Amino acid sequence: MGLRAQAQVQPASGSVGRDSVVRRPAIPRLPRNRFVVQYDSRYSILNHHFTTVNGLKLGIEFKSRFRTGAAIYFLSTGVPSRQAKPDNAAEEADAEIRFRYLAAYAGYVLLEKRRWEISANMQLGMGSAYVLYETDDGDLDKTPRSVLGIVEPTLAAQYRVFRWGGFGTGLGWRQPVFVPLPIQRELNGPVFYLRANLFLGELFKVLKDKEPLFTQTNMR
Repeated sequence: MGLRAQAQVQPASGSVGRDSVVRRPAIPRLPRNRFVVQYDSRYSILNHHFTTVNGLKLGIEFKSRFRTGAAIYFLSTGVPSRQAKPDNAAEEADAEIRFRYLAAYAGYVLLEKRRWEISANMQLGMGSAYVLYETDDGDLDKTPRSVLGIVEPTLAAQYRVFRWGGFGTGLGWRQPVFVPLPIQRELNGPVFYLRANLFLGELFKVLKDKEPLFTQTNMR
């Protein structure tokens, strides 16, 4: 019967033993914090009508996975309303519900690679809503403004085609609060978007370093 030799390798002096733990230092997601300015156009179904909600966001993206900031949103056009018309409204006049609000937002990157990321986002807003209608005299008038609160969670994905550009998509839900239930029913609904993304900081860096515009450096 042959003998099987067993060799035990002892750790060299100054090396890490088997029970020791080697911790990898935390690597920041970004080399530095950066400011973000973004035109944020979203689509929604409001009162059974497809509509666009325009927005402008200003925030900061930290080196970690967290981002936060503020934004302003308003309807691109009025949405036909089912609210009861005031006494001075014209008989056959259309009434449109409108709103605008300021929001604070926060987001966290759940998963990411060099080219893509998936993030969870939450917006909390405060603003006003009113109904615009035509009077018997043919003039436009509006109802008193109602205080409007907005809660809007969103799940978003982003893909970079180049260092300085790509596209993103998101899906969420808009829930009005602090307003009467009939207005809530008109303004709540799904929120979704598909947009092109332009990262000006990365674009300026590519141009400054005289790299090819469509470079794939550090993208793989």
